[in-house]
Amino acid sequence: MSTPIPADPPARPTVTPQTVAEWSATLARVQAERDSLAVVAERLAEERDQAEAEVLPGTGESEAEDAESESGDPVSLTILSFDDDALAAEVMTMVPWVDHILLGVYGQEITSGRPWCASWPEHDEALARIHHCWLAWQELTDSRSGATGPSVWQRDHLEPLLLKLRAPDGPFGACTTNPDHPHHRLLPHPPFTDPASLPRPGIPRTSV
Repeated sequence: MSTPIPADPPARPTVTPQTVAEWSATLARVQAERDSLAVVAERLAEERDQAEAEVLPGTGESEAEDAESESGDPVSLTILSFDDDALAAEVMTMVPWVDHILLGVYGQEITSGRPWCASWPEHDEALARIHHCWLAWQELTDSRSGATGPSVWQRDHLEPLLLKLRAPDGPFGACTTNPDHPHHRLLPHPPFTDPASLPRPGIPRTSV
């Protein structure tokens, strides 16, 4: 009886620089999502603490109402209303999400039909739109939003954002259209309205 010849051991997979790059990109996306989820968890914990705060005696108002400004007006969530320090901190928190979720997962190649600007925080419209989409992502990807939450976020927030943000006539219309030649330029705004040119109340306009 002949001795069976052992089969050759399976060849070890070749690890190429491209494979390492793909692993690194995947790890970066996972870490960015983890960091963003940590921000969500912290904010949810703050909301829970505020909701569980005891009602102040004799006022009928809970500590949750401390979110109002000194003037009594509710604090706006839009980043355009933040002061310089709060804006800088919010942008730094958003950057990993923009790089690894918005662009790393949903971003497409930069072309003349899909421009992008690495200096996106300097574009007020882009900054506001991205921030609003980021806020919605935090809420709608939370487990309490249900199984359809992420899909609702993609449909109602992400897709409109990308269509407007990366349109040829969007806020990046004068910026980068070639990734090898970065470019940044802020488009001029329409002129502001001169209050002196407005008709005064009680004085009818003169017909021409």
